[in-house]
Amino acid sequence: MTKAFASAGDMEEKKTSFTQVGEGLYAFTAEGDPNTGVIIGDDSVMIVEAQATPRLARKVIDHVREVTDKPISHLVLTHYHAVRVLGASAYGAREIIMSDVARSMVAERGQEDWDSEFDRFPRLFQGHEEIPGLTWPTTTFSDSMTVYLGNRRVDIMHLGRAHTAGDAVIWVPDQEVMFTGDIVEYHSACYCGDGHFNDWGETLANIAAFEPQAIAPGRGDALVGPEMVAKAIAATEDFVRSTYKPVEKVVGRGGTLKEAWDAVRAECDPKFKDYAIYEHCLPFNVARAYDEARGIDTPRVWTAQRDKEMWASLQG
Repeated sequence: MTKAFASAGDMEEKKTSFTQVGEGLYAFTAEGDPNTGVIIGDDSVMIVEAQATPRLARKVIDHVREVTDKPISHLVLTHYHAVRVLGASAYGAREIIMSDVARSMVAERGQEDWDSEFDRFPRLFQGHEEIPGLTWPTTTFSDSMTVYLGNRRVDIMHLGRAHTAGDAVIWVPDQEVMFTGDIVEYHSACYCGDGHFNDWGETLANIAAFEPQAIAPGRGDALVGPEMVAKAIAATEDFVRSTYKPVEKVVGRGGTLKEAWDAVRAECDPKFKDYAIYEHCLPFNVARAYDEARGIDTPRVWTAQRDKEMWASLQG
């Protein structure tokens, strides 16, 4: 029986949770589907990550309305991926914030990513007819910026390349809570198809240096308490390293992509095969690791056609 491509066969609705990670701070999670963060200020609300469609965004908004009636004024997008950004229109936020690198990636590869992810995640794109088009920021930053939601300070920063070249994290200093996007995951595979393996560990160390009391990760349960935070950061670092090192060895001896695939499976299956979206991520991760190990610094653009060709080569 041929395996379904990516998550094409995963059509089961996920149970959602809405977890408090600090005073006025929440993480919307969904059993390994993309998470969304909520930051409640004095007069308004900031959302972190938009979800894939307005339909999914309204699930977040329903939870927000259970805890506050304040208007949603800001939407921060940690990176450009379609499953994170295309639900933006539902929030009606006056400001949409990305790093300037993330915006450049929307321009360079946003439509291709949308087309590719549509085939990878059909369940997440149910109701896609409502999406008005690519999501563009109203505001960008280079290294960092600060937003005040009344007296509540929110720092938005680029701490290094990891999941993408333009990743942002959001730090709420009054509660020592961080929203990391897909730089940190919990019991979920990291998607590394647009990643930078050799930078990822240092970026995780930069996050750890803040000593967060809680983290809302990109996927998986909210991380409340320093022990859970440290566990998730260590597991994420282990996942990234365990994916890249076998590929680096294969490339060093002139091996093929299929040999790299087999080497990663041997290393990672025993540790991570029960992680959410593990099988989904694996082919993209191996392909990107193979490129990086051969000196290709900028990830190649994923298209629906490239997806199919890569998947066929690995299955063959």
